[in-house]
Amino acid sequence: MKSVCLKQFQSRSQTIAVSVPASKSLLNRALVLAALSRGTVTLDCGTFAEDSRALLSCLEALGICVEQSAERLTVHGCGGDIPIKTAEIDVMSAGTAARFLTVALAFCGGDYTITASPQMQKRPMEVLALLEQAGVQIEYLNEHGRLPIRLRSNGITADELAVDTDTSTQYASAILLAAPMRETPFRLKLTGTRTYGSYIGLTLQSLEAFGIDWTRTGDEITVYPAQTAPDHITVEPDVSGACYFYSLALLFSAKVLVRRVRENSAQGDMKFLRLLANRGVRFRQLDEGLLADGSSVTDFKGFCEDVTDFSDQTLTLAALAPFASSPTRLTGVAHIRKQECDRVAAIEKNLAALGIKTEVSENSIAVFPAPIHRGTIDSFGDHRVVMSFALPALKTGLVTISDPDCCKKTFDDYFEIMTRI
Repeated sequence: MKSVCLKQFQSRSQTIAVSVPASKSLLNRALVLAALSRGTVTLDCGTFAEDSRALLSCLEALGICVEQSAERLTVHGCGGDIPIKTAEIDVMSAGTAARFLTVALAFCGGDYTITASPQMQKRPMEVLALLEQAGVQIEYLNEHGRLPIRLRSNGITADELAVDTDTSTQYASAILLAAPMRETPFRLKLTGTRTYGSYIGLTLQSLEAFGIDWTRTGDEITVYPAQTAPDHITVEPDVSGACYFYSLALLFSAKVLVRRVRENSAQGDMKFLRLLANRGVRFRQLDEGLLADGSSVTDFKGFCEDVTDFSDQTLTLAALAPFASSPTRLTGVAHIRKQECDRVAAIEKNLAALGIKTEVSENSIAVFPAPIHRGTIDSFGDHRVVMSFALPALKTGLVTISDPDCCKKTFDDYFEIMTRI
């Protein structure tokens, strides 16, 4: 298996300037809405990575026409009437494609076989039980509750569904994206502790961008039938990917510019930037992008945070924690055990390999600062594991990362950029 050992980064006064791909979360929401819309929508998105390519290949298999040109996609919507009503699609390892398309096809109706990568097949799909309760026929082709499946649906006739946000807010988002294709309003009831989660907010923002009306009363959201879609949508760059580079401002007292990022972004991982700001990193909006200036940082305290609403950065915080001046304690992590891998276990194992002590419970992890020892990181096939542990690799020059190419799921040239830095 391929591995990489990054050279120790040498701090310098020049600004580090990088570009990151389009936000997978926003782009894949926009692709689903555009595909199901009435009209043709051009998405200005910049570059994009494997998860979005997986979704595009599925749309092509369903007969949705998407034209690709330099840094933009033009989608010819089907108005909720999927052109190919009997098809096989492969969502590969893309969780958003798996969840969004499964629900969309259930709402639109048809006979579909949905396959996935071995990694994605290990991830539970609790939304399938909800669809079965709504009258969708699902045949499990391997393990119950997981892909691959054969889905047969005549559409969702119920006027409302309920989703537990503690399981995954992506299920709620999937229903909100599909609901506008109905001819009558649809109500979604949210339960659990993440009913106002940032990713639900992103989905509602995406509906607004497509001119779709919705109302909210407490934990109930009503979505109204879609109108004609706009001609043009601009998709923001990925703040999740930007966070690894902004971390360099804290870790190396550096200046880092990530192109096209705006300080008013609604992406949930903007909360990570506020943690950096609380430790002395100064952010300034420039025309070209958002600049992080860590030149005045000499050391930083550990992170004591509930990461429920920006959990993609749990690994990033854990990778920074050994270099802090005090222990780190992260709570709200239980649900990340069911992502691309058990990310809590990945943190515990990989920090131990570097000589770092941790204390782990079901919903929390503590990391205690100490010098990094030479060691090798197990990727667990998870893009966020390898991207996060690139930070201690750059800081020390002592860390070897296995399977770095798994980062291509969301960021094709991440390690090429890190090597140039």
